[in-house]
Amino acid sequence: MPTSQSERPESPESPESPESSEALGPVGRAGGEVYDLAVVGAGPAGLAAAVTAAELGLRCALVDAGPRPGGQYYRHPAPGLGAARPERLHHGWAAFARLSGRLKAHTGARRLDYLTDHHIWTMERGEIWQLHATLGSEWTGAAGRAVVRARSVLLATGAYERQLPFPGWTLPGVVTAGGAQAMLKSGLVLPGRRIVVAGSGPLLLAAASSLVSAGAEVPAVVEATDYLHYARSLATLAANPAKLVEGARHGVTLLRHGVRLRRGSAVVEAHGTDRVTAVTVARLDRDWRPVPGTARRIACDALAVGHGLVPQIELATELGARIRRTPDGTVALAVDDGLRTSLPGLWAAGETCGVGGADLAVAEGESAARVIAGRPVPAALRAFRQRRRAFAELMAAAHRPGPGWPQWLRADTEVCRCEEVPAARIREAVTELGAADARTVKLLTRAGMGWCQGRMCGPAVACLSGGGPARADSRPLARPVPLAQLADLEPS
Repeated sequence: MPTSQSERPESPESPESPESSEALGPVGRAGGEVYDLAVVGAGPAGLAAAVTAAELGLRCALVDAGPRPGGQYYRHPAPGLGAARPERLHHGWAAFARLSGRLKAHTGARRLDYLTDHHIWTMERGEIWQLHATLGSEWTGAAGRAVVRARSVLLATGAYERQLPFPGWTLPGVVTAGGAQAMLKSGLVLPGRRIVVAGSGPLLLAAASSLVSAGAEVPAVVEATDYLHYARSLATLAANPAKLVEGARHGVTLLRHGVRLRRGSAVVEAHGTDRVTAVTVARLDRDWRPVPGTARRIACDALAVGHGLVPQIELATELGARIRRTPDGTVALAVDDGLRTSLPGLWAAGETCGVGGADLAVAEGESAARVIAGRPVPAALRAFRQRRRAFAELMAAAHRPGPGWPQWLRADTEVCRCEEVPAARIREAVTELGAADARTVKLLTRAGMGWCQGRMCGPAVACLSGGGPARADSRPLARPVPLAQLADLEPS
């Protein structure tokens, strides 16, 4: 979510840079050095934190699972694809160019180590933090394990999309809204030619705008909310004019391409055999229950659907970090004004503190780095962060899923795709076997035990379990780990 240059406060340590994000200097695997700060995640918050910390004199490691910086928001094509103008696929490319230019300068000067393809699967607390990582997909044995050691850690692990299942959502051609953007940004491909965009949240407008600009036909953007909640806090809207301009820009693009916006509606079924060929759209009441007699079918060959984002906080919640429930029903890390979590030596920034967009993530990354380095946070930066965080809370409340969405489901609708658990089995676990929470449902049905570890089905399973949409993930391993690497661990 970009902002205007005039509104965005610039830190004195934020030089402009036209440098490309490629060829960023020394990268690779961790050694035995103890860093002042390890930043986990190279998206907007992580990039801003790492380069700011390096400029303030901290010896820093930027650790990321991807091969290139940018995270999900700043995804961009691999060099081999030969994209002539990748900036056309992005909102806010100039900000990324500046951050990646600073990153290149610091890695080249050896003030910052950028560790790519490091998949962090657990952290150990102590005077020195230990971050255990698996190195890339090609490493399967003990040789593929690395440990990053640091006196302080900042989590900037971002978020993943929230999915609410419906009949047909497992058909080929049904992708997440962010997934459609990822295909376009990193692969220069579209999920189809005629794409319905559906769900809830500001990501829908951005995704639809990108898709039509790339040549796709978008017959409709189907938004479950009606946007009226935004009008309940006019002061917050007035304090964030760039957000209004951004929304208007997307609206103009969609209007120019003849895209219809259906508010207060949802895709309640996808149709097809080998691939999605059409979707059924129905009006929703205030609780998100389909209104009888309002169903309409729209032909398409792809569906991009998502209902906002879920902060990715498993590394911290496993250690007992305090959480907070956000207005959209998800769970984020609780932090103070200095972005400190409840665990000494652990900070968080960006979507891990609650989803709010790239410009808020950058501001929080810069702020956290300054606090860690013992430097004051400029008043303009602090005020900017407060305005953006207030808008994020308003946005979350406006797009909170209604309690009636499970009425979209049929008995045979798969809720957990990995373990093929239908809605009927989850309801049986609750009504007949006495399950009262998502964990018990998981033990009885295996819902959430598959490869994605509940990232796709977790919010839905929590709702169907009667525990509400929020769930705090806590698991010893944050990602799959080869057994050889576990066997190679030294006993504590």
